[in-house]
Amino acid sequence: MSSRRDFLATSSTLAAASLLTAIPESTKGFYAGDTIRVGCIGTGGRCRKLMESLRTIPGVKITALCDVWDYSLDLGKKLAEPDAFTTKHFEELLAKKEIDAVLIGSPDHWHVPLTIAACAAGKDVYVEKPLTHDLSEGAAVIKAQNDHKRMVQVGMQQRSMPHIQKGYEIVKSGQLGSIHKVHLTWNRNADRVKKPSLSIDPKSVDWKRWLGNAPDQPFEPYRLSGGNWRWFWDFGGGIFTDLMVHFLDVVHWYLDLDHPASAVSIGDQFTSKGVWETPDTVQTLMRYPEQETQVYFEGTFVSARNAAMAEFMGTEATLYIDRGRYEIIPERRSKLKPSELILGEGPRGADFYTQPDGELLHLTNWIDSIRTRKKPLCPAEAGVSAASAAHLANIALRSSQTAIWKG
Repeated sequence: MSSRRDFLATSSTLAAASLLTAIPESTKGFYAGDTIRVGCIGTGGRCRKLMESLRTIPGVKITALCDVWDYSLDLGKKLAEPDAFTTKHFEELLAKKEIDAVLIGSPDHWHVPLTIAACAAGKDVYVEKPLTHDLSEGAAVIKAQNDHKRMVQVGMQQRSMPHIQKGYEIVKSGQLGSIHKVHLTWNRNADRVKKPSLSIDPKSVDWKRWLGNAPDQPFEPYRLSGGNWRWFWDFGGGIFTDLMVHFLDVVHWYLDLDHPASAVSIGDQFTSKGVWETPDTVQTLMRYPEQETQVYFEGTFVSARNAAMAEFMGTEATLYIDRGRYEIIPERRSKLKPSELILGEGPRGADFYTQPDGELLHLTNWIDSIRTRKKPLCPAEAGVSAASAAHLANIALRSSQTAIWKG
């Protein structure tokens, strides 16, 4: 088996080589020496993390910024070109012909409206997960991507991690046997609930634009800041849409799944009662009967046991993956031998590792797709698929009934 150093060196070489290829078929005429100018919409904490990686990619410049909050806009300026255009109105950014592509880091309820508008404006798009905020949005965003021939990359960066790509090969080789059960976790022991005293000047925020298509409601600093919008139904979808979609997308990819036929879910507020709307502890069981597969997910903020991982439980062996490693664990009667590949340094199941740098790899793949006009690793179809399962899990949770896919 290849060493960690050799594996990373090969992956880095391939990624760099892909950027050096001249692509004559590009509808925008991008070649290796051309600069791709990117505008960033929604420059909150997650977007700025991506901007830190994006600005290191050769041939890329961040030349425009949009956010409805002065604070986030000012922080975004520090990561962009000195003369970057800034606005609180995304329409002004999209109208600029010199902008080639956009990175969308807004709250969930803005993902689809912004992606559709960007595609219509002729911009390629990197949009954070989950792609959709509601089941009804899926068809429209896929149509926008395809009708306007745009390169849309959804920010589920596991698809760009080399050891997870190797895991795909392992599953497809059949050596794990038949896979009927997959176990996913995203468990944290972190106090995300405390409601600090925030002194945000309402005049520094265009609150009506931030709300967008959400119901009108009074200005609330807690929901605006720190990504806390994730825990309120008008803007996010809680643990299922924020965390489960990452490894659920890997399940759909590995096993050629699209959406579950049914889901049952439970959720509780052990520490978040009175602050969040979404539960801080959830479980869901999703059935894919046509593929004879069950997928079980558990997520919480009250214990970090098992952390963030996926286990593909085959009749011959189990494949364990997290963001830094994979392990093959044979069944007792199997002829397979245990094996592993560890790229990330640190405990099993950590949210992030220094290596592999999934964000940089995923953004690099997007930039490469802009040059080649070849689909990126996680196009809109994949984003819609993973989000649809999370939405079904939430429907089951909120109704206290089995949710059935209706197509």
